[in-house]
Amino acid sequence: MVEKRTTAEPEKAERVQKALARMGFGSRREIERLIGEQKIRINGQLAQPGDHVKDGDKINIGNRRAVISSEIGRIRVLIYNKPEGEICTQKDDEGRRTVFESIGKLQTGRWISVGRLDINSSGLLLFTNYGELANHLMHPSSEIEREYAVRVNGEVTDDIIKQLLKGVELEDGFLKFDSITDSGGQGANHWYNVIIKEGKNREVRRLWQSQDVRVSRLIRVRYGNLSLPRTLKLGRKVELSLDEIKALFDFVKLEWPALRDEEVRQKSNKAKSLSMKQQLYGSKPKAKTSRASTGRKHKDGLRKKPKSVPSKVKKNR
Repeated sequence: MVEKRTTAEPEKAERVQKALARMGFGSRREIERLIGEQKIRINGQLAQPGDHVKDGDKINIGNRRAVISSEIGRIRVLIYNKPEGEICTQKDDEGRRTVFESIGKLQTGRWISVGRLDINSSGLLLFTNYGELANHLMHPSSEIEREYAVRVNGEVTDDIIKQLLKGVELEDGFLKFDSITDSGGQGANHWYNVIIKEGKNREVRRLWQSQDVRVSRLIRVRYGNLSLPRTLKLGRKVELSLDEIKALFDFVKLEWPALRDEEVRQKSNKAKSLSMKQQLYGSKPKAKTSRASTGRKHKDGLRKKPKSVPSKVKKNR
C-alpha cells in the first residue's frame, strides 16, 4: 500500500491593518498612520504597510501589546448624541472633554469612532469595536449618506441652492450637497436638511460659507440607515441590538462573521436548556443548617450530638 503524502495547510494570514482593525485597535486608516509613524512592531520588527500577520504573532502598538487572534468577540455598536463642546479625539492637550470620556471604555479592545463632528456640532455619532464595520461605514467608496439639520443666518436664494447642489470648487476638491430640503424657520434664521456622501472636514459649514451664508447650528440626524432617536437626550448613548447590527452589516454589504452566529447559537441553546430544567424540576432552595442541629466536631473529626434539652418536670397533683 502506497502511503499518501499530506501537506500541512498554510496558516491564514491577513494584512496587519485589517487584523488590528478587526480586533478593535482602530480603523484601517488609523493603523496605517501608526505604521507610518513607526509605532507598530510585529514580533519585534517595525511593521511595513504591506506586512501580513497570522494567529499568535505578537504586536506592539505604542505602549500596548496584543497577540493576533482570528477569534471574533462580541460585536458592538453605539449611537451617541454628541453635545456641543465635546471633541472627537482620544485625548485633548487643552483638557477639553472628549466623546470617548462620555461613552466609557471597553474591557477588551476599544471604541472606534465612525467619522467625526467638530466641537461646535452636535448629534448622531456612531461607535463600534469592530474595525471592519467602521472601515465600511467611513470609506468614500461606500458613498453612505450623512444627513444634517442646519440653521443658517443670511439670505438663501434659489441660485445659491442650485449652486450648492451643482458643486463648489474648494481647497480640497469639488464638493456639493446631494440634497437640500427647506425645513422652515423665522426671520434671518432658517433651517435646512442637507445630505452629503463624503464627510470631509467641516464640509457642510464650508459649503455654506462659500456662498456667504453662516451656519449657526449643525446637528447630524442620520448616518446611513441609522437615525438619531428622538428620545435620546444630549450626552446619552444607546446600544444597538443584535438584529440592528446585522441589518447594518447588510446595509454596508459586509459579510457577517459565521463564528458570531455559532457563539450566539450556543449561548441561546444553553439559556433555553437552563430554562427548561427550571420549568420541569423547579429550583430547590438549599436547606439551612444550624449549628444546634449539626453539632460540633470532636478532635477526631466525628460530630458530637447536640445536648438534649431537659423537659420541665411535671408537678405532682
